[in-house]
Amino acid sequence: MSRTRLIFVAVILLAVGIVGLSYLLREQGSAALEPPRQEKLVVTVACALPVEQWVREAAESFNALGRKLDGAPIVVQVIAVDGLAAKARFERGEFERPPTVWIPDSRYLVELVNLALKEKMGRDVFLTDGEYRARPVAISLFTWGIYQSRAAILKQRFGEVSWRAIHDAAIAKGGWPELGGQASWGYFKLVVPNPKRNVGGLAAMVAAAGEYYGRTRISVEDVTNPEFQKWLGELMGAVTDFSSLSAYSAEDLALFGYSMGDGGQLLESDLLAHMEGIQRRWQEPLVIIYPEYITWFDFPFTIWMGLETTAAEKNAALEFERYLLSPEVQQKAVFYGLRPVNEQASLEVEGSPFVRWREQGIQTVIPRSSAMRPPDRAVLDALLRWFELNVLQQ
Repeated sequence: MSRTRLIFVAVILLAVGIVGLSYLLREQGSAALEPPRQEKLVVTVACALPVEQWVREAAESFNALGRKLDGAPIVVQVIAVDGLAAKARFERGEFERPPTVWIPDSRYLVELVNLALKEKMGRDVFLTDGEYRARPVAISLFTWGIYQSRAAILKQRFGEVSWRAIHDAAIAKGGWPELGGQASWGYFKLVVPNPKRNVGGLAAMVAAAGEYYGRTRISVEDVTNPEFQKWLGELMGAVTDFSSLSAYSAEDLALFGYSMGDGGQLLESDLLAHMEGIQRRWQEPLVIIYPEYITWFDFPFTIWMGLETTAAEKNAALEFERYLLSPEVQQKAVFYGLRPVNEQASLEVEGSPFVRWREQGIQTVIPRSSAMRPPDRAVLDALLRWFELNVLQQ
């Protein structure tokens, strides 16, 4: 090849190299000017069963809004889990990665878990004050839900519907005919959530103990009192079959009607969610009666403060908490039978179950009553142990 051709080829190669290098530098410069892509901030919410549908709907709406924190999209994922089951998983360390948020049935479950884990880890995992404190997002309470025909007989015979009246109905040897009801009704059948599957079962036993002793706080000594245990055993003996009950007692009542039970003390929101189905399927509405000793559930939004969650994830959880507490989302909670914590939301709006079922006893303002104090760990353990030994094994 001649010298001239060699020089020509070298010039061409040099030109190509310069063009390629300039293109590469330009691409790198453009990339440097573009903001780095932010990873998604995933907020996992372990949610109590009574509020799961409302929280899940809110999460879907929140995700659709495309909310961001410091440029990172926030994505909320909801996991349904009973309060007692979640408590056990926290204490035994069974969560592969603790959820960012826990919404249990009641604040006392948060306090029990925090106390147990603080002893192991030397620090709080849930807070009671400050920006990240546990805050209620909805409220519900335990109330009597009894078929109208049965409630009329109980009131005629005992003057009221109470745990003592239910106990006396439960031990009537002649069944409903002895009480003044129809022979085809058989014996009185009580509906109580299974305490091993639903924290509501424990709440019902605590409420029964409160009425038995006439006070709002019970102790281990109260639970282990032989006379009380005999009384409670007779009362719980009126439940058809705990082993066949699911975690959704109100749903079971709607599905299986009189064969499952005549009524019981259940969560108001669960009863409201199934009032229409019960009336349509069984041609008889439930009567709602508020007890003297009431158990409240406050469903606290509780952020996990362990090192497993980053500061950004904790702050993303706060964004979803604010969304749940907004007037619009709180108003939607009403249609799930929940009482809002935001005063701008109202129970008395068109289509509200609190308005629709008023004639069946639903009250927007609860009559004067005594609120049961949350039981401590020792009381819960004693009640569960008694239940396992005296009810499940029969």
